[in-house]
This record gives sequence, structure tokens and C-alpha cells, in this order.
Amino acid sequence: MIDLRLLREDPDRVRASQRARGEDVDLVDALLLADERRRSSGVRFDELRAEQKSLGKLIPKASPEERAELLGKAEQLKSDVKAAEAAQNEADEETRRLLLRLGNLVHEDVPVGGEEDFVVLETHGTVRDFGAEGFEPRDHLELGEALGAIDVERGAKVSGSRFYYLTGVGALLELALVNASIAQATEAGFTPMLTPALVRPRAMEGTGFLGQAAENVYHLEKDDYYLVGTSEVPLAAYHMDEILDADALPLRYAGFSPCYRREAGTYGKDTRGIFRVHQFDKVEMFSYVAPEEAEAEHKRLLEWEKQWLTSLELPFQVIDVATGDLGASASRKYDCEAWIPTQGRYRELTSASNCDSFQARRLSVRMREGRKVQPLATLNGTLCAVPRTIVAILENHQLADGSVRVPEVLRPYLGGREVLEPISR
Repeated sequence: MIDLRLLREDPDRVRASQRARGEDVDLVDALLLADERRRSSGVRFDELRAEQKSLGKLIPKASPEERAELLGKAEQLKSDVKAAEAAQNEADEETRRLLLRLGNLVHEDVPVGGEEDFVVLETHGTVRDFGAEGFEPRDHLELGEALGAIDVERGAKVSGSRFYYLTGVGALLELALVNASIAQATEAGFTPMLTPALVRPRAMEGTGFLGQAAENVYHLEKDDYYLVGTSEVPLAAYHMDEILDADALPLRYAGFSPCYRREAGTYGKDTRGIFRVHQFDKVEMFSYVAPEEAEAEHKRLLEWEKQWLTSLELPFQVIDVATGDLGASASRKYDCEAWIPTQGRYRELTSASNCDSFQARRLSVRMREGRKVQPLATLNGTLCAVPRTIVAILENHQLADGSVRVPEVLRPYLGGREVLEPISR
């Protein structure tokens, strides 16, 4: 959540941020009114409690005649204090409810607009000319089935659409990707983490996934648990309600977990293969830093993502995501999009988001520097979303005979295998 003091001091900035996101601008004024009620009801409660305490000191000293009058007044004050406390609690709850609906303030340099209004910042690698090589590229599903690596037919039989099995070299390729990406993250100073896939409501709400993103979250109503769509959630909540020593920062974690997404609103999109699925595995980088270090850490996360995609020998571009396509928690987000030959376009493989102190305020994660205690900043960056990375590898490294060249970085994790060969059915 944002700082209420900032809201009071510069409401126009918050209105502009909401407008840029395409979100409700009137929410700002409703929140300002709720905050005013919260503060005034707090003052009223404090005044009545002070009066009640003063009166309590007078009663023992009063004469019998005065005491009766004072006791009557004390009874009325007791009722007034109870009503004032209820009003204060109600105002606090209303303020928090509205505050949780408000997105993070967007960075001033973020391009304004919707999903297609991103700005391309960099392009890396060379897109292959399959025509010049003399063959038409196959898509990842055709390649994966020929390799005995992907089985969507049985995935649909067992679990429904957008589910799949990785089999044989497909399963080995996932494990190679996970191990290689964790190795890179560990070398960069991240602590590897295996995180819970089920979290309590506060963890999901605290990271900002029960607002605009709620429709894509799986909820187990009987137990009131949520299935995470990214290990960002348990990693952000890892230090919930803690005060961290500033000297211990930055803290960097690389989480590996299954991820679950309903993919609501994507009917008819990416229905073939494993590009857009309900369950997948992912390695996620997560950083806790001092607020003044957030922008520099954001760039570092992006550099680690670029290093990873370059090691996989994939052509990709880096985009500055537009305001209307930001998640509620992000003030700015960079995506790395890999070239998908059979689609003839770049598609998102990784993202890096700067959440400033937005999540830390909601989860009560703070840092202590001397006598000063304040919220810190959190950032997250996808290192390897496995299915999409497999899609990009199969399509970009395919050979004319249907085999697939293995990028050098993965070969040690695949027993030295240089090529994945089609199998006989």
C-alpha cells in the first residue's frame, strides 16, 4: 500500500497514477475522506478517554452529594467512549479497505497506455532465417511430440485443457533448466528456496494479488488457502511482521515452486501447446533492499535475466511495460520477450518488477537503521518460467530433421547431450 501521508500531501500525484493505470480515480477522494474520518474519530476517542480518566480521579475525592453527579457523568462518558471507539475502528477499517484497492504509484518514466503501448529498450541476438536454411520451422508442440517430450492429449484427458505432461527428455529438459538457472542465481548471491504453494489470505493480499489479479487466483474455500501463481508471494511474505537490520540488506532469494493460474479472460488465446497453461514450474528472484537502492536493484535483476536468456542463445527484446499493463504492486516493470519463430513475434519469457515499499507496507516488513525504523523495498524477477522457456528453446534451436540443438549452458545438466533426437513411435 502507499503511504497515507503522501496521499494527503500530494493527492494529485496519486490521481495521476490511477488515471495512468486506467483505474478508478474517484477512489483517491473516497480514501481522503475516509482518512479524515479516521483521524478525527481518533482525536475524539482520545479526548473522551482523557476526560474519563480525569473524572475517575475526581470521584474518590468528591463529597457524597458531588459523587452521585460525577458517577452519572462517568456512566455517560463510558457510553460515549464505547461509541467513539466503535467509530474509530469503523473508520480505520474503511480506510484500510480503500487503501488496499489502490495500486502502487507508477514511476514517472513508465510509458502511459495499455498492453500494446510498451517501449522497446533493447534487442539481443539474431532471429534465424529458416527460409534461407531451406526448411519451414515446426512449432514447439509438433517438435515436443516428436521428441517424446510433451503430451498435451493425456494432460487434457486427466486434468482438462491447458494441462500437460513433460515426458522423457521433456522432463529432463525442465530439470536442466531449473538446475542451471538456480546455479546462475546462486553464483549471483541468491539463496535458493523451495517455497510453499499454498498460502494464507494475508500473504496473497499483502503481495497485491487479491485486487485486479484475483480472477486468476485459485482459492481453496474449505481451508481458506490460496494456490500461488508465483513464488513471489511466499518470498514476499517470508519476512512478514519482521524488522530487518539495514546492515543485512540486500537479502536475495531464488525461489522454485509450482505456479497455478486460472488464465481467466484468455479464452481462445494460446490454446495450442504449453505456452499458456494452468500449472507450471518457475524460478523466481526476489530482493529485499533499502528504498534508495530499489531502482539500482531493478536494473540488476534485469541484467541477470538478460544473462540467462543470452546463455540459452535465444533472440529477445527488453520492453518497458506501459502503465495499464502493470500489476497493482509494481511501480515499473521490464519484460524480456523471446522470439517465437512460428508466431513471428516476441513473447514474454521473464519480467522484473520494482514494488518499492508497496508490498512491505502491506506485509509489515521493515528495516532498522540506527533508531529509525521504516518500510523497506521489495523487487521480483522471473528467471525461468519453464514451459515458455521450453517453447522458445525448441523452436529457436530446431534442426531440419526435427531434432533440437541443446544450448551449451544446459549440456552439463543433460549428461553432455548436444542434440535432442526425435524418437520412434
